[in-house]
Amino acid sequence: MAALTTLFPVFFMLALGFISRMRGWITPEQKAGANSIIFTILFPILIFNLLATAEINLSSLTIVAYVLACLIIATIIGKIVVPKLLPQYAHFAPFLLSVVEGGNVALPLYLSIVGTSSNTVIYDLAGTAMCFVIMPILVAKAAAGEQSVGDMVKSIFTNSFVIAVILGLFLNFTGLYAALLNSQFGPMISGAISNATTPIVPVILFILGYDLTVDKDTLAPILKLMSVKIVYYALVIAGFFVLFPGLMADKTYMMAPIIYFMCPTGFGLMPVIAPLYKSESDGAFTSAFVSLFMIVTLIVYTVVVVFIA
Repeated sequence: MAALTTLFPVFFMLALGFISRMRGWITPEQKAGANSIIFTILFPILIFNLLATAEINLSSLTIVAYVLACLIIATIIGKIVVPKLLPQYAHFAPFLLSVVEGGNVALPLYLSIVGTSSNTVIYDLAGTAMCFVIMPILVAKAAAGEQSVGDMVKSIFTNSFVIAVILGLFLNFTGLYAALLNSQFGPMISGAISNATTPIVPVILFILGYDLTVDKDTLAPILKLMSVKIVYYALVIAGFFVLFPGLMADKTYMMAPIIYFMCPTGFGLMPVIAPLYKSESDGAFTSAFVSLFMIVTLIVYTVVVVFIA
């Protein structure tokens, strides 16, 4: 029941987006407008606030470094493997292996078993760095094509995601953001951030559902990419047993990486890689990949609950 409570809102918004396209309630132009509002304006605000308020805990640095290394290696493997398996999607699909959805899927599923824990949040520090620091730079570089070095650098540092990251980290490390939140302006800032960021995840899920199309031409490539992701992150989980045997001896901790790394691609990656899309079918492939992988997540969660918890 806990899994259903967590996943039902996710599948509800996906279904609502899918039905809206099938019934013609929302036109492609209206969906594109929602896309622009969320991904160009509101999502950078979320990234800024996330990084400006993040607690960088040095005691967890080894785990964060391991997870970040694994996410980077996943992208490298994707760059090598995907052009051979899925040449038609090679311009963006490797990035779908790079991050997983922690905050909206892994964390609530994990907490539904253990109650209170920050274990998956520690992993998300690496995921945040990968998704919102490294990936925008890689994508901007890839999207720049044959641009000169100067134009490429300009495109990177005028990217709204990169700007949000730089400002967020600057205000975090200088303590200015914390000072503002603790001042008389704190409630005003928090209220503004809350209003701007609350619609983001539901609308992203709606858009994923709207773009969702699975047919015989896309199903086989999706299953291939899912297989690569499952095998690779199974090895990442095995790495936890090798590198952190003391932690993994505790079954409460053991469940954290198993659930986390078997979650779908991070929702936040969708707007980051969108500039690489060459057609609407690319967005549809991404939506189908993310949505179908949730089935894998649900199966893994069930196995964890039955055999480990």
